[in-house]
Amino acid sequence: MFYHYNSIFILVTEKTGGLFDFDGTLPVIGLQFIFFMFILNFILYNPLLDTIDERNIYIKKSLDEATNVLTNANQLNVKYENKASKARKAAKLDLLTYQNLYKDILEEKMKSSQIFIDEFLNETTANFEINKDEILGSFDKEIDSLTSQIMNKILT
Repeated sequence: MFYHYNSIFILVTEKTGGLFDFDGTLPVIGLQFIFFMFILNFILYNPLLDTIDERNIYIKKSLDEATNVLTNANQLNVKYENKASKARKAAKLDLLTYQNLYKDILEEKMKSSQIFIDEFLNETTANFEINKDEILGSFDKEIDSLTSQIMNKILT
């Protein structure tokens, strides 16, 4: 009989379950897991997530400001390019106007200079003709006088 009690004792003291043992420790371990999860969440994860959220907000603000600055810069760039283009066109137009004006002035000066030169040449030519006639006339008188003197000396 002893043997028989011994086998009951072995049956009672033998562990049951194996891998999935659902005795009283499972709910305790579940409660410990949930308790530690809340403690870690409160101590570690919440401050870390708050810091990450603050950093994300800061990055979003910085990106928004950078986008606004870039948009303003592009608008100013377009505005000043338009102004520069208008200024270049106006400068080209002014340059062409002044070139034409100076060309007309130069042509007028050239015409007046040509007229002055033509008048001067005509006057000088006329003076030369008059002087030539006077010189030839005086030469004729001198030649006549010298001829008569030579004839007088020869005849005398």
